[in-house]
Amino acid sequence: MNPLRIFLTGPDVPQLASRDEIDRLYKRHRLRIMLAITIGYGLLYTCRLALSVVKKPLIDGGIFTPEQLGIIGSAIFYAYAFGKLTNGFLADHMNLKVFFAFGVLMSALLNIGMSFSTVLWASVLLWGLNGWFQGFGAPTGAVAMANWFAGHERGRIYGIWSTAHAIGEGLTFVGVAAMVTFFGWRAGFWGPGLLCIVVAWGVYVLMRDRPQTLGLPTVADWKGDHVGSSAGEEEPKEGTWVTQRSILKIPAIWVLALSSSMIYVTRYAINSWGILYLQEAKGYSLIQAGGILSVNTVAGILGAVAYGFSSDKLFNARRPPVNLIFAVMELVGLFMIFLVPNGGTTFMTVAFFIYGFGLTGLVTALGGLFALDIVPRKAAGAVMGFVGVFSYIGAGIQERVSGLLIDRGSLIVDGVRTYDFTYVIWFWIGSSVLSMILAATLWRVQVRD
Repeated sequence: MNPLRIFLTGPDVPQLASRDEIDRLYKRHRLRIMLAITIGYGLLYTCRLALSVVKKPLIDGGIFTPEQLGIIGSAIFYAYAFGKLTNGFLADHMNLKVFFAFGVLMSALLNIGMSFSTVLWASVLLWGLNGWFQGFGAPTGAVAMANWFAGHERGRIYGIWSTAHAIGEGLTFVGVAAMVTFFGWRAGFWGPGLLCIVVAWGVYVLMRDRPQTLGLPTVADWKGDHVGSSAGEEEPKEGTWVTQRSILKIPAIWVLALSSSMIYVTRYAINSWGILYLQEAKGYSLIQAGGILSVNTVAGILGAVAYGFSSDKLFNARRPPVNLIFAVMELVGLFMIFLVPNGGTTFMTVAFFIYGFGLTGLVTALGGLFALDIVPRKAAGAVMGFVGVFSYIGAGIQERVSGLLIDRGSLIVDGVRTYDFTYVIWFWIGSSVLSMILAATLWRVQVRD
């Protein structure tokens, strides 16, 4: 028997006859799945962002330079991009219960491994492998939502799921920052690693396979929600692999992928270098800088939920108008953060709130929700992987370019390192502007189930 078969989705079983039993199981499993993909994915983020918190201790300790940290940081994004692409195509065929739990466990172990590494090539290898296993998370969430939630509720559900980003970032910038402050940089990897070993167990307990493997009808049949199709005809008749490949023929998906890649430049620029910027350019301590960035947690949760509900309820599941509104908010926040001198802690906190609110709404749409609207349900994981590979190549290029620009702008005078962030700031802002322009070209794109 092939041991890898444990990862594959189970066969369809005869549908249950009792409508009451179907309703009960759907309601029960949908709640469990939302808890697993939202809280589980959010806590998994701590294993992705740990390096962001320990950059200054590593630089000050002479372990790595900013340029070397850029190389290490870019490794996770390139590996995540490739992993999200391949794992996205695989997730449509997988038992999500086993698939997601395994990815979380491996990421946890690799974080623990990073706490022992002070050699560049070893850190690049470990952090790159971490990126690969992090790539199990988003496709799992997309496939779970496509299979368990219907078209006209997907914006709200996706918005709730997208709060995972903010939950993970907030825990990292506050909790992990505190651990590093009190216990040293190695704790920044140990803490998330041990936490996610527990998370892997929780995910395995809560997740479920496709509804049909449990004797349930498809969610479209259960809800009577067949967007743009007749009952029982919401999916193409071709096989899953054929349907997956067909997404490459949709021009809007390519534009969306490019737009997402640009917003991911800014997103991970702030996540990766924001604490260093606040410490060096604004004079905050590690705890203070982490606290200011943690505002993104509250702002991101509100932004993701607000995006999902407003696009579903106010714009009848049309995403482009809401994209423009949130893009303007995100840019306003960036201008406040970088171009207003001496704003003070309160001003900076407000600026990060506005930025986080707008950014997380955009990530909700451009990073997946909009793509799920455009492609058939059979290709949910594939399109998440396709958009994801562009998004994280953008994030990886950002990490390398940002590291180089920051390193080139730093000087050591009388043993004290100083930084000039001018050029890297315009690189980050320019990426957001380009993302907004690309997204605006999709104003008339048609939605399907």
